[in-house]
Amino acid sequence: MADNRGQSAQHRLKRLAQSIDALSEKDEILMRYTRDMTALRRAAAAELHSICAGFVSAVNLLLSQGTVTLDPPEFSTAIFRDYAPNLIQINVRGRILQVGYTVTEDLSSTEDFRIPYTLEGFVRAFNQKLLDKNLIEEQLIFYTLEKSGNLWRFFDARTYRSGAFDQDYLVTLMEQII
Repeated sequence: MADNRGQSAQHRLKRLAQSIDALSEKDEILMRYTRDMTALRRAAAAELHSICAGFVSAVNLLLSQGTVTLDPPEFSTAIFRDYAPNLIQINVRGRILQVGYTVTEDLSSTEDFRIPYTLEGFVRAFNQKLLDKNLIEEQLIFYTLEKSGNLWRFFDARTYRSGAFDQDYLVTLMEQII
């Protein structure tokens, strides 16, 4: 009987050791996934800035008077804040597109959009006339994690319209406030 208890205790210790070894592997996988998501978020922030910078550059090339400004004018990972709001602003003589975004609380989420995403935010479009009427056009944006490729998407909560956050989208918003 004592021999059986000894073997049982030894067997339990062996299972415990295997479980601890498996935990170490699971923790390493989670840490690697967290590092990968952090890098992906930074790359997505750079991509969002690049879309906005490309839009501003394309419009400025066609202007004969005035300029469209982008703030910040350059993206660097040093200005990207993991757990605080990030802001990009496009200004045309007081007509403003404001793009704000932050990381999701978890590494990915589906809380506010049906496709999994890792960054979330908004786009606001306004001018003085709209401000005087307390009207600011706002749509949501998400950096979605999709099998066909990750991308920035906008979502209009009023109309349930969704699409790619790209130069065409920015043109449409800017046309509304010009």
